[in-house]
Amino acid sequence: MTNPNSATLHTTKKSLVANFDAGRLTSDAGAILLRQIDENLQLSRQINDLILDPRDQRYVSHQQRDMIAQRIFAIALGYEDVNDHEELRRDPALLASIKEKTDADDPLASSPTLSRLENRITQKENTALQKLLVEQFIQSHTTPPDELVIDVDATNDTVHGQQIGERFNKYYGEHCFLPLYFFCGSQLLWSQLRSPKNGQAFHALGIFSYLVKRLREAWPGVKILLRADTGFYSPRMLFYCDKYDVKYIIGYSKNSKLKTLSAPAVVAAKLFFRDAAVKEPLRIFDEYWYQAGTWKAPRRVIVKAERITNGFEEDGKENTRYIVTNLEGDAQYLYEEVYCARGDMENRIKEQQGMLFADRTSCHEFEANQFRLLLSSFAYLLLETLRRTALAGTELAKAQCSTIRLKLLKVGALVKESVRRMVISMSSSYPRQSLWLSVLRKLAEFSSPGG
Repeated sequence: MTNPNSATLHTTKKSLVANFDAGRLTSDAGAILLRQIDENLQLSRQINDLILDPRDQRYVSHQQRDMIAQRIFAIALGYEDVNDHEELRRDPALLASIKEKTDADDPLASSPTLSRLENRITQKENTALQKLLVEQFIQSHTTPPDELVIDVDATNDTVHGQQIGERFNKYYGEHCFLPLYFFCGSQLLWSQLRSPKNGQAFHALGIFSYLVKRLREAWPGVKILLRADTGFYSPRMLFYCDKYDVKYIIGYSKNSKLKTLSAPAVVAAKLFFRDAAVKEPLRIFDEYWYQAGTWKAPRRVIVKAERITNGFEEDGKENTRYIVTNLEGDAQYLYEEVYCARGDMENRIKEQQGMLFADRTSCHEFEANQFRLLLSSFAYLLLETLRRTALAGTELAKAQCSTIRLKLLKVGALVKESVRRMVISMSSSYPRQSLWLSVLRKLAEFSSPGG
């Protein structure tokens, strides 16, 4: 009888047979690495402790901790959809990583079971999970840091249904959510799903004040710097930073008074650009003390008067920008080296949205979609920990999540289980076998006392 799970490709020389029922093969041997990181962080166990399981345990086949790990590992491995688990639930590497066995007759949770988990998460539980990101960040430091630079930004999350909380956003020109992210370097501090109806800065001050309070509880002497673009400016944010001794460097919108103050620099940039032999971007920096009507005292405003190439136009194109800050130092340095460095956060958001599927917010209920965003955030936490620790000093030390997945996680292997152990056999021609084994050893060392 023909195997229904096989397919034959006829060629002019030999027949090639692809058999999808050929034993305990996996394309995701890197799940073992994810398991080790998860164990080191105790991540899935801590998540499980924060979520109420209302099921009668006498009739439970799939433990909640296993389902949480199943979803997070799968996202990290590149499986964006809950429907993927109808087949993925039998993958031997995923089974070995979560249940320490490979029996396909006793698989992981099905798609409907995982969906029920997502749709019973409450707002209170989501908030507790968001705070867990902060606790994981604190635990990642073996010594108190001297300074923390916190970046905040938002992005659009396009939706294609009637999900609760979605709205049409004029800026993006589509129906969407507006997720909010806080990062410290490459480490994620907070992710918040929001409706776009309240604007870009909605919730930002409340979350930031919580972060400052918690981080200073952990490290009383730590200095904190907030970086943000114009969309996150507000008089209340500046007042908070001044009151609680927080440094800030934030984009500021132009107005008639600022245009008047910056006019000499803008004109000079135009003249120098016109006279330049090579039409390259030209910048002139200036600064002044300025007091808006909502401010109780003057603040330092830095202007970047820039001209950029605009086709064959002799004067180029004006690109004037303003920032308000309470930092000391050279204006050009503060703008180019401090403020512009926040642009790297966009790469971290791209990893979340494009590589770890934080935009898969297709549930009807808002809290379920917030939980999906957090699952993506925890998957990012696993890969960022891998990159920052075991991959430090290697060719993948600065690799994006998709590259780490391709080169370390998506590895074919044969999984064999005996009474006392499981053996994962990878191809001897796998080009990064020494790196893979080195990473596994380093992760095992981190999990040991004093590691």
